[in-house]
Amino acid sequence: MIYLKNDYCGVAHEKILEAIMENQNSIYPGYGTDEICKKAKNNIAKTFDLDNSLIEFAIGGTSANKIIIGHALKPYEAVISCDSGHINVHETGAIEQTGHKVLTSKNINGKITPSGVLNILKNHKDNHMVKPKMVYISNPTEYGTIYSKNELLELKKICDEYDLYFFMDGARLGALFGSPLNDILPQDLKNIFDVFYIGGTKNGLPLGEAIVINNDKLKEGFNYSIKHFGGLLAKGFIEGISFERAFRDDLYFEIGKKEVELAQKLQKELKELGVRMLFESATNQIFPIFKKNEAMALSEMISFEVWEEYDDEVAIRFVTSYLSCENIVNNTMLFVKNVKSRLNNKKI
Repeated sequence: MIYLKNDYCGVAHEKILEAIMENQNSIYPGYGTDEICKKAKNNIAKTFDLDNSLIEFAIGGTSANKIIIGHALKPYEAVISCDSGHINVHETGAIEQTGHKVLTSKNINGKITPSGVLNILKNHKDNHMVKPKMVYISNPTEYGTIYSKNELLELKKICDEYDLYFFMDGARLGALFGSPLNDILPQDLKNIFDVFYIGGTKNGLPLGEAIVINNDKLKEGFNYSIKHFGGLLAKGFIEGISFERAFRDDLYFEIGKKEVELAQKLQKELKELGVRMLFESATNQIFPIFKKNEAMALSEMISFEVWEEYDDEVAIRFVTSYLSCENIVNNTMLFVKNVKSRLNNKKI
């Protein structure tokens, strides 16, 4: 079976596993209070050119989103997201469980627009409604698209003007920096976002996300919120070892670049075969459209997610991971060609 269902399908990248095994007999106090976590945070700070930012670890993406939003907002405040945003679609009401409404605007290629944010602000004027206080984005988006630096700066300008926090979900941050279309640098993030996180789970680490808080207003008591929302890992040193190794050199970025290159190669070859794409992805998630009988036949050999269904077609998602290799791309294409030839009675 060719596995293209997600990018958190293995235990961890071999170099990170080696680092964990090197420390298998070490003793740590736990809860992220150890020297290896401190070293990991120093490596992150150096990579992202952080001076005064607070860096804390969370277990996973939903946990990070819930902790950040629950901590930042007052009971009557809400977070703005596009309708396809992860906090609106794929987190089982976790944000709403904190007591905060998710206000949504129609996505454009998976992204929220300045006009979408402004429309929400225009329609929430008084104390009979929740008060918008934060703009949430995921970058890359759920559709594999990315925000340009100019798009981010336009959103930041609105956030500054209307006193909104700007928050980036970086669950696939490695894929963002691995994308050939990306035009932002790691050190840009501190000047754009009040808070963001660096995804480890989907970039070759066994688990964990590194939350970076740049806005001083959000720093106080954040460690209490991590515990309160169930995100404090007793064996925090596992996250510390993993992030320390990922940011000891360029490993984190190498993993993301490899994932993206393989996905982009697969997308290019599928398009050359005449396969349409739901979105033109620039990262490690691609969304080819097949006839339903083709997709069913493909599922016999390829593991993938069904994304959208139509009358006689279906859009599916292929995702490359740190475990993916050139052979996966080649074998996928061979199988796609075989299925199309067999079902459509023509030679490809």
